[in-house]
Amino acid sequence: MARIVFDLDGTLIDSLPDIHAIANAVLAEERAEPLSLEEARGFVGKGAAVFVARMRAARGLADADQERLHAGFVGRYDKAVGRTHPYPGAVAALESLRATGHRLGLCTNKPMSPTRAVLDHLDLARFFDSVLGGDSLAAKKPDPAPLHAVFAALGNGPMIYVGDSEVDAETAVRAGVAFLLFTQGYRKTPVAELPHAAAFEQFDALPGLVAGLLDQSVTA
Repeated sequence: MARIVFDLDGTLIDSLPDIHAIANAVLAEERAEPLSLEEARGFVGKGAAVFVARMRAARGLADADQERLHAGFVGRYDKAVGRTHPYPGAVAALESLRATGHRLGLCTNKPMSPTRAVLDHLDLARFFDSVLGGDSLAAKKPDPAPLHAVFAALGNGPMIYVGDSEVDAETAVRAGVAFLLFTQGYRKTPVAELPHAAAFEQFDALPGLVAGLLDQSVTA
């Protein structure tokens, strides 16, 4: 059986509405213009600190405000779960993969505390034997160290990474693992321009793609 590690935001869950709301709550305190949903989408991917830095730059707020704004953002993050939901079919796919005997992990740039909060809220924690957040190690994706750490915690077996973004694709390449690309997340680059073993837009296709990769590894 395989070790399968997932990204979280934009892959298993659509958390953008909650992220958008807390960003605009922070900006409202600064009397700054709110972000559009598409602006917020473009800032997601490299963790909360990078999101805040991009948000701050977009609204002309000073570099010196970064720490304070980041604290305000993160302080709201744990409770930002009410608008977040799994993508259609994601839970059923996780159930199928677990039932088949695969070991599942999670590697996200989202800080660990809000990661745990949203996993608990959506009853997703039960699927994962190892979870690493963006503040769990010194390095974040696309550095491959967090992904390597999650795979190591899952034991032995073929390695597959599932994500939605440019960051995830680069992480997989740098880690030297097979990458399955979910195309309905927060990606900005055309699918054809991202390295991937296979792409999918519906989660009911994922178990079959995993089986196909494993068949290829056996016959290679």
